Amino acid sequence: MSTTITAQQVNDLRSQTGAGLMDCKRALVETSGNIEEAITILRKKGAASAAKRADREAKEGLIESYIHVGGKVGVLIEVNCETDFVARNDDFKALVRNLGMHIAAANPLYVTRDQVPEADLAAERDIASAQVAGKPPAAVQKIVEGKIEKFYSTIVLLDQPYVKVPEKSVKEIITEAIAKTGENIQVRRFVRFQLGS
Repeated sequence: MSTTITAQQVNDLRSQTGAGLMDCKRALVETSGNIEEAITILRKKGAASAAKRADREAKEGLIESYIHVGGKVGVLIEVNCETDFVARNDDFKALVRNLGMHIAAANPLYVTRDQVPEADLAAERDIASAQVAGKPPAAVQKIVEGKIEKFYSTIVLLDQPYVKVPEKSVKEIITEAIAKTGENIQVRRFVRFQLGS
């Protein structure tokens, strides 16, 4: 017996995820109307479609400035997309502004992991290894890798928990925007200024 999916259920799912109507309906049919499972399905599809778009060139976009209240912290950020149509979209503009706000609050140093200097990574590994000296080698390796993951989440923008929705990473927020716009979106670069530093 199939479950009847109402227009209200589809609208509710669409407002929660930003996915298209037909994608929402298919996800609800697939999960027999279970909203939570449908959200999971849509998130997986969004991540898959974002991976497909990652190779597409993103040369349009915005450079946005964000000055935090009080004027003691400021950010310049460049976020690229594929077309100027998306760059003029209010959702894209809000994303760029929110990323600037996130950078002001969370103080990342790099956009991606591959930008972290190998010397910094090696130094962090040495510190983590010294902190767990005396434990079994298999445990040491797992603990050190865990500490390196935590290190990345403090200095790499895409790995950080998003300040407005801490249960999601910045990368997940961008992936959701990619799924919604249908275009590749990349944070190209940023600079964070802090008074007196």
